Amino acid sequence: MMSFVSTALKGFAMGAANVVPGVSGGTVALVTGIYSDIVSSLNAFTSREVWKDFFAGRFASFWEGINGSFLIALCAGVLLSVFSLAKAVTLSLEFYPILVWAFFFGLIVASSVPMFRSVGRWSWKEVVFALAGAALGVFVCTMTPTTTPDSAWFLFVCGAIAICTMILPGISGSFVLLILCKYDMVMEAVSSLDWGVLGVFGAGCVVGILLFAKLLHALLSKWEKATMLVLLGFVMGSLVRVWPWADKAAGLAAQVRRGVDPSAPLDLQIPGAVLCCIAGAALVAVLEFAGKKKK
Repeated sequence: MMSFVSTALKGFAMGAANVVPGVSGGTVALVTGIYSDIVSSLNAFTSREVWKDFFAGRFASFWEGINGSFLIALCAGVLLSVFSLAKAVTLSLEFYPILVWAFFFGLIVASSVPMFRSVGRWSWKEVVFALAGAALGVFVCTMTPTTTPDSAWFLFVCGAIAICTMILPGISGSFVLLILCKYDMVMEAVSSLDWGVLGVFGAGCVVGILLFAKLLHALLSKWEKATMLVLLGFVMGSLVRVWPWADKAAGLAAQVRRGVDPSAPLDLQIPGAVLCCIAGAALVAVLEFAGKKKK
């Protein structure tokens, strides 16, 4: 029972990280010491031997092979966290978007610092990988339209992509949803329990993680440094999407919701934005410190 509770609490922390663009659920998994268990459990789903046990009726062996108790506890914590925090994030974005995006901006910038440090001495190959990732990030963010399809197929694809990035250290799944213009939609569906949207998105998550598990295992075992450098560059290039004052219309709409005269100019909220940015960076610093203590 204590092991179950401990894993559920770690899952709760992962869920909280995945709700916020900029904090990686994979990073939290590394900090809490369960990342290898997650990758191994997901990789087990692609094992023939495990599924032979299932179809042969050896359910106990199947459950042990996929580390079922661990996955149940982890998923329980993640789901509890997501459903309890989504409403707060949605309301915050509705009334104070500049401050929220400033907080997210600080999170993303600070989360890249440990990745830069982990590279050590940079060679021309490392620079090329990082620049390629940055170019990809800028391209995706500048070429992504302000609106994307709300159809089921696109939401399914978003779920498949987001869930894969949610378990990668250093990159945020919610940030990917933000780039794909589906972050607000998914958060609203979670807070309002829109099971139609959640069902399609969840199905995409399941398919995506099962297809990606084997690839993730290979990438991290053979080309870990190159993979992380590309992701690091991608995150840096994608910061153009999270600039707090990028969406002026959203800021003006939020002012009206707060009771401000619609004809009033946009309040840039610079002091508050700076403080929120520092707070976001401080949160990442605390997580990094906890990770070093754990190590």
